[in-house]
Amino acid sequence: MNLVSRTKNILLSPKQEWQVIDDEATSVGGLYVGYIVPLAAIGPVASSIGMAVFGISVPVLGTYRVPIDAAVRQGITQYVLALVGVFVLALIIDELAPYFRGQENRYQALKVAAYSSTAVWIVGIVGLIPALSILWPLGLYSLYLLSLGLPVLMKVPQDKAMGYTVAVIICAVLLFFVIGMIAAKLGGGPVIEAGNLKGIP
Repeated sequence: MNLVSRTKNILLSPKQEWQVIDDEATSVGGLYVGYIVPLAAIGPVASSIGMAVFGISVPVLGTYRVPIDAAVRQGITQYVLALVGVFVLALIIDELAPYFRGQENRYQALKVAAYSSTAVWIVGIVGLIPALSILWPLGLYSLYLLSLGLPVLMKVPQDKAMGYTVAVIICAVLLFFVIGMIAAKLGGGPVIEAGNLKGIP
């Protein structure tokens, strides 16, 4: 299935789409190149452009444009960490499955991690205009997608599905919190680069 159709279906009719995904055969490379790599780039690219072109609002100090080199550096860091994050989330999903009578399957786990991240990646477009950052909570829809996909692809019994989902969500939240902190540290986010920001007239 092509990128646009899969994105639309997983967001609008996730229950049916997870059943399709469960039976779908594709390579790990195909999943990364055809889905993960392009969608994971949305947030970092939008954020970099938004900070450099439109600027960010800093309390008391006003609105500033982040230097292009700092914005690009942060975007690249966020992108690499996003790709790594999907892989690590897949490992967590796979490792936890047996504890809830599910089946270990690294490939299926990667599919869950990738497709459930769709909402977060799409919402990343709001980074283009920092003022729209209030829309970021829409990315939480990914947690709902995750809860629907886990029991289907990892073959977890219904009576264990809730516990498994909660365990994975807790790990996922912690993972992305850590990734966010690493991105800010390595990428030199707006706060770190405050001394080099250029004001907008």
